[in-house]
Amino acid sequence: MDPSAAPAGATQSQWQLLRTRRFLPFFVAQFAGAFNDNLLRNALVIMATFGTGASATAPASEDNLVANAAAALFIAPFFLFSAFAGQLADKFEKSRLIRALKLTEVAIMLVAAVGFWIGSVPLLLGLLFALGMQATLFGPVKYALLPQHLHPSELVGGNAWIDTGTFLAILLGTLVGGILAANGATAQHLAGPALVLVAVIGWLAARKVPTAAASDPSLRLNFNPLTETWRLIRANRSNRAIFLSILGISWFWFVGALVLAQLPAWTRNVLLGDAGVVTLLIACFSLGIGVGSLMCERLSGHKVEIGLVPFGSIGLSWFLLDLYLARPNSLGGQVVNWLQFLQSAGGWRIALDCAFVGISGGLFTVPLYSLILQRSTPTHRARTIACNNVMNAIFMVVASLAAVLALRAGFTIPQLILFTAVLNVAVAIFIYSLVPEFLMRFLGWILVNTLYRIRERGLDNIPDEGPALIVCNHVSFMDGIVLGGSIRRPVRFVMDHNIFKIPVISFIFREARAIPIAPAHEDANTLAEAYERIDAELAAGEVVGIFPEGKLTADGAMNEFRKGVEKILERRPVPVVPMALRGMWGSFFSRKGGKAMQRLPRRFWSRIEVVAGPQLPPEMASAPVLQQRVAELRGDWA
Repeated sequence: MDPSAAPAGATQSQWQLLRTRRFLPFFVAQFAGAFNDNLLRNALVIMATFGTGASATAPASEDNLVANAAAALFIAPFFLFSAFAGQLADKFEKSRLIRALKLTEVAIMLVAAVGFWIGSVPLLLGLLFALGMQATLFGPVKYALLPQHLHPSELVGGNAWIDTGTFLAILLGTLVGGILAANGATAQHLAGPALVLVAVIGWLAARKVPTAAASDPSLRLNFNPLTETWRLIRANRSNRAIFLSILGISWFWFVGALVLAQLPAWTRNVLLGDAGVVTLLIACFSLGIGVGSLMCERLSGHKVEIGLVPFGSIGLSWFLLDLYLARPNSLGGQVVNWLQFLQSAGGWRIALDCAFVGISGGLFTVPLYSLILQRSTPTHRARTIACNNVMNAIFMVVASLAAVLALRAGFTIPQLILFTAVLNVAVAIFIYSLVPEFLMRFLGWILVNTLYRIRERGLDNIPDEGPALIVCNHVSFMDGIVLGGSIRRPVRFVMDHNIFKIPVISFIFREARAIPIAPAHEDANTLAEAYERIDAELAAGEVVGIFPEGKLTADGAMNEFRKGVEKILERRPVPVVPMALRGMWGSFFSRKGGKAMQRLPRRFWSRIEVVAGPQLPPEMASAPVLQQRVAELRGDWA
């Protein structure tokens, strides 16, 4: 977050964000834009698919061609102009850009009103391209603004609201667009005034967005879309976690674009439903996205938790597969409305599948967006978002083209859904093999949240950037996993080489790049290698965690801190953050009552605390001082 723009204090929940000026006007402005995008696009598609005249008797392949062409025309500008949009968002003050872009939206919607009045599908398709260009310029500003106006602990909640608002706008835009497009010429004529009214509301809200300073005002603009796009992608590839997060988000949009574009024709020709059924299924998907997004803030505990991402990818494949397997039994083979569809065999199953695909998508994308914003450089944040938009656009355009080619080649829409479910499994395995941090955090999240209820205090004392050494008391074999799951940044833990080798959880330690250490009398080489790795990680700006006691407590009391921490700081003076674990004594993984993990667990989901104290400068961080600080943080609750 930019210090100059940081708010004085953070809200306690994501719901309170909607009461702050630093978030609400911006949220309304982006909601209005997303609503109009989808009202225009879905009204056009449904008018072409279910309208009167030639479109009513057109072959199913032609219906699908219009739907996929509309999607491609809206997305194409994201590929062509995202690089330039990222430059604009980094170079100029963001609230002025938002106001200018919302005024442009008003002008586009005035022309769209004419298009709906005369019923011109070609004109409306052209306006989709113009609206896509406006949305392209708005995207990097939208996401780059969040870290400037929100506290780090609000970032997940803010992203959740943006995703929720976007997909609620899809829901409402789809609903209104479907009603207006499917109920004759008189209703279609009302689409134009509705678009203009919402655009004006968005512009008025944008006028209240607080100032957000330019991130890089000296930036020289490159107007060549090809060279700048390539430079943008190449620059972001240097950060493996960010770039693969971008690919993960882009894959979700590939899946979403492929599935959602087929819904109108799939509903009419396979499910035998009317326009109301299309609206119902998109509504289920959109509400699911909103629920999944808002769940992220609750499940992650106000921090970026990428351990939720595998939950999302598993859910996507599972419910897409079930969507393929579901076989609705239409009433008498006749076209049905949404209520009749739900009453038919398999109707509720399909609706719930769409909802859970959306929930899975929210769990999948919100942590990835938050990770990108958290770990990207502030001066290049908008261009990082622009790179994300470019990749999203590439994946969505490819999805649209692939769908058209597959349908032309004779594939059915259910077969496309099945193929997407299977391919999603392969993509998830590929991503998690490249960045094991996702899978490690997933396994750690399951273990920790199954066994414990965690309260966190003082974690803002851990710096958001740069090297730091964390020291903590050592109570159980789960200490590293609990701390690693609570701290926003990846931590390289130093741990006893015997603990490092424990079956099952040793996989998590390896993937977390933990550093095994041994006493000199046991393995002098391992000890020397550990000090070298610690120094290298600190030199690279990472956070290193160490348990200076050197062994688990056998009686609940803290053991004496060893001098190794002083040796580390002599080689590499960095800030030190004392921490304490409270409530871990007596757990299955502690030595209370004998050896750890040698008896049946006596408690589940017990309450524990993770507490961090103020930073200490390296010259003050002697072993006795650190032991005293950690003991004060722990108190009497072991």
